[in-house]
Amino acid sequence: MKIKAVKFRKDGFYSQPFAFGGEDGPQNYDINIRYRGSLQNYLIDTGTEVILVDTGLPAGTPMEVPDAKSLAFTGVDICSYMDALKALGYKPEQVTKILLTHKHADHSGELRSFPNAKIFVNADELSAAELQGIVNIVPVEFTDGPYKNFPASQKIADGIYLIKAKGHTNGNSIVIVENAGKYYMIHGDITYVDEALYENKLSVVYDDLPAARDTMDRIREFIRNNPTVYLSTHTPQGYENLEADRIMDLDNPVETILADVDFGSVEASGKYVCSVCGYVYDPAEHDGVPFEQLPDDWRCPRCKQPKEKFNKA
Repeated sequence: MKIKAVKFRKDGFYSQPFAFGGEDGPQNYDINIRYRGSLQNYLIDTGTEVILVDTGLPAGTPMEVPDAKSLAFTGVDICSYMDALKALGYKPEQVTKILLTHKHADHSGELRSFPNAKIFVNADELSAAELQGIVNIVPVEFTDGPYKNFPASQKIADGIYLIKAKGHTNGNSIVIVENAGKYYMIHGDITYVDEALYENKLSVVYDDLPAARDTMDRIREFIRNNPTVYLSTHTPQGYENLEADRIMDLDNPVETILADVDFGSVEASGKYVCSVCGYVYDPAEHDGVPFEQLPDDWRCPRCKQPKEKFNKA
């Protein structure tokens, strides 16, 4: 069995208030501390099946133009998700299953490009706008009982499990792959950066804070009791852990390398992008109203995050 990273954005960042401030409040952290960010999803090649965990941003999603006040930045394009998949040597028609960690567009963006694959989705996520009109979804009810210290699981294939992990969204899930005596934990946004896992901090993005705390506690307990390679979506630490086959040791953190940020002078388009779910605010689609003129209490129509989570595009 092989696990590969599908890399499609690089050189992003997640500020300390964004990555750490879910419980204590972002005001207690330093916005000038920016951890490295990226975007990648994962592919599991069992030898007989090709299984994707999430499917990247939709093609054509504009890049953001962050500034010193930006809380998060998903990074610059390496290529589209589909081109990244092709670069690994795979074609869409080879994909048999897709395991969705959650609804947000940076995880579900290209689901429609795989009409022949079964898309396994936590049944609690089915009402999400991002998933409407997709006919090959298989609702998961987690009927296979507990998995280790997690109360609810669904076996997808030999050694591959979808685990219910509510918090970041109400239908959030993680994937655990058993291989060669190790456990490969593939997650969406349990943490945005590994530093948050080491420090036991929740991000500011959640649907259910108590559930997010319970999920974090279970993940940390699992890691302490099982040799786990922790594969994140939003930081290059995810694929670095995979390439090094590195067992996560919560008591001995890997050295932090902060993001090297150059805000530059890229010209903005007038559009804004939600750094959480990828929603694009285009004034042309909103009666010409500039983003800056939206009321202070306006929130993302898709993920309900406030204006401060948006970056210029």
